[in-house]
Amino acid sequence: MKYFSALISVVLCAYTGVAQMGEEVGPLTGNPVLQAKGKKSEAKINVGTFDSTFIYTSDTIDLPFFDEFSSNNFQTYNAGYGDVGVTSDQKFRLLDNVTSVPLPEGVFYTEQQTFRRTVDLEAGTITDVNFPPSQIKVGDLSEYPVVYATTNVYPPYYIYDTLEFTAVPDPSPDTVWIVGPEIFQDSATQFFATINDSTLLWLEDEAYHNYTMAKDPWSLGVVTFDGLDENGYPYAFGSTTTNYADHLTSKPIDMSVVDASDSIYFSFMTQSEGLCDPPEAIDSLILEFYAEDLNQWNHVWSMSGGSLDTFRLTHIPVLNGDYFKRGFQFRFKNYGGLSGSLDHFHLDYVHLRSIPGVGGYVDTSLRDVAFSYPINTLLEDYTSVPWDHYKNLVTPSSVMTDSMPIIMANSFPGDIGANDGITEVYYNAAFEGSTLLISDFLCDNVNDNYFGNSIPHSNHDIAASYVFDQTKPGISQTFDMRSAVTAGATNFAGNDSTWSQQVFENYYSYDDGSAEKVYGTTGAQSRLAIQYTPYEADSLIGVMIHFVPSVVDVSDKLFLLTVWDDNNGKPGNVLYEDDIFFPRSPEYKFQRNIFTYYFLADTMKLPINGTFYIGWRQFDPERLNVGLDMNIVNNDKTFYSVDNGVSWDQSSFPGSVMIRPVFSTGMDVSLAIKTIEDDANVLLYPNPTTSEVTISMDGTFDGVEVYNVQGRMLMRSEESTVDLSGHPKGMYFFKIDGVSRVYKVIKD
Repeated sequence: MKYFSALISVVLCAYTGVAQMGEEVGPLTGNPVLQAKGKKSEAKINVGTFDSTFIYTSDTIDLPFFDEFSSNNFQTYNAGYGDVGVTSDQKFRLLDNVTSVPLPEGVFYTEQQTFRRTVDLEAGTITDVNFPPSQIKVGDLSEYPVVYATTNVYPPYYIYDTLEFTAVPDPSPDTVWIVGPEIFQDSATQFFATINDSTLLWLEDEAYHNYTMAKDPWSLGVVTFDGLDENGYPYAFGSTTTNYADHLTSKPIDMSVVDASDSIYFSFMTQSEGLCDPPEAIDSLILEFYAEDLNQWNHVWSMSGGSLDTFRLTHIPVLNGDYFKRGFQFRFKNYGGLSGSLDHFHLDYVHLRSIPGVGGYVDTSLRDVAFSYPINTLLEDYTSVPWDHYKNLVTPSSVMTDSMPIIMANSFPGDIGANDGITEVYYNAAFEGSTLLISDFLCDNVNDNYFGNSIPHSNHDIAASYVFDQTKPGISQTFDMRSAVTAGATNFAGNDSTWSQQVFENYYSYDDGSAEKVYGTTGAQSRLAIQYTPYEADSLIGVMIHFVPSVVDVSDKLFLLTVWDDNNGKPGNVLYEDDIFFPRSPEYKFQRNIFTYYFLADTMKLPINGTFYIGWRQFDPERLNVGLDMNIVNNDKTFYSVDNGVSWDQSSFPGSVMIRPVFSTGMDVSLAIKTIEDDANVLLYPNPTTSEVTISMDGTFDGVEVYNVQGRMLMRSEESTVDLSGHPKGMYFFKIDGVSRVYKVIKD
């Protein structure tokens, strides 16, 4: 729970379309990149109270306010209870009605009337005498500050007394206590902290800071507004509700020092859709200004939804004297669908500044040289390859790219040409080498003082001047890469360089690790196959797949992992396919990299030599929603079939399907890839059975998976005795870890 002296309160994208029968792209409901971060950690001793939460007071920052989002400038909230400057206030639930002193711990009351009941057995009468009420103050600990109300309360018990014969009271009357009386003493402690970092500009992070979702942005990094909260979850999952969603609120700004003769201008850039979902006409992005003295947010500007557009620059003069106060704020918010990553707007280059002594509409130019995206890879075809495949190459320059794409914007008077750009490579923070970014052009000037509607694209030859050092030891490697340009003095230096990583592990990949849409085939028994050509012959052990939740949950749908050889540039013969009794299902993962490993059956290793295809055969007609990276186009490597593999079509949707083949390397041990054990001495008994089945085997028993005849896994057990008593009669399949054979068990 967070509060501020000023009011405060991610992302994958959505698009639906059908290119042709058999394949679709569609919307995502969640953003696993944000979901991986989880909810903010806020220790709570008593659930339902403000106990152990913080109230933060924001610092006030000065003009100019500027953010082009090349870095994350969102305020973080991680104060500790024992930090310097942190104060606290403990509040009690029950207070004395007169003195307001907290009542003792362990007192209990009820709001219902209680009484003493006397039963006269001789007279046959029952008499109830109500206990008189006590008045105390009861506080609501769900919100701070606490509001107390004077309340009539009663003892939390009833007394039952019996008179016998001579009307002598029972010396030990019965006391019946109320179970769980609702009025009891409790406490909650509210903590207070002050944030004081003028480099952090925004109070909340509901809108998503990212580097991949806008189309040709004018600088590195944007903030994206959609229907997901700061944790990547829909605001209203499964609904058709349209309402206000993300907010992006500035810290309080001191505008009281602005000279009356100065001009104050607010500038920003916006784009609808980008690489994501186009907002409808009823959707909007809104700007509001806050008048501190009036405690009021005022509508200043808005734009309606629409299809993909270039970034547009907006200038707004600030003229209202209500805003020239200490504590002025502004905020952006979007209006759109709340059920997922929908109705996208992108924001860039937010700038609030004074222009002393001029008083006119001047100095609104935007002069900058900026990268639009990070550099994804220095390799020709892939973003990652196994390290041992790369280091075994005789001529590593043959796999380095001779056409590395760079997208940049330039609003300076001169072009950025040959020798103005460089890419440097670092290994464990030590400089490895560099290569000039040389091409016909790096970034031609389009329009002095403003970026043009068309952002220049250029390609650069890396192969001629740099290769990664093949002598580095280890089973995997990571190299840091910095690309930069020099264009003289620039207004904003943060976006004229970009850092990225070249990862060498045990897989091949085309994608950059982020999905902007989802993709899949449609139709029962349809096939999806992604083409790969490894650097060397090796053994395939499985695949990494990035499944993402979409409009419909398909995690209960089934598919068979499949590998094909090459037939003149299309999938050919099946080299491997899962047993029909042991199909797979899409899994939604929210941990690092957001990929799920699917290993070949029985941890087998499949020899691969030359071009192959990896994907699946699905049982159901629904799209299975694999992630689609829209920033790297490789749809010429994506094939699908809707006629049982008789014919194959190439995908018409640009992008890279996020399916990565995994090869056998020194990393096998960490992935638990084991050698298959001899299963000659495995015994399951009794079989048939009415309830329990015991597994006896030579060697170590690590666990067993039990499947029904439909191929659905019913349970996994780490115990060698499995209980089937809760399942109907029929046939079951036992798949024992490390054993190649599948065992059939009959339950009578």
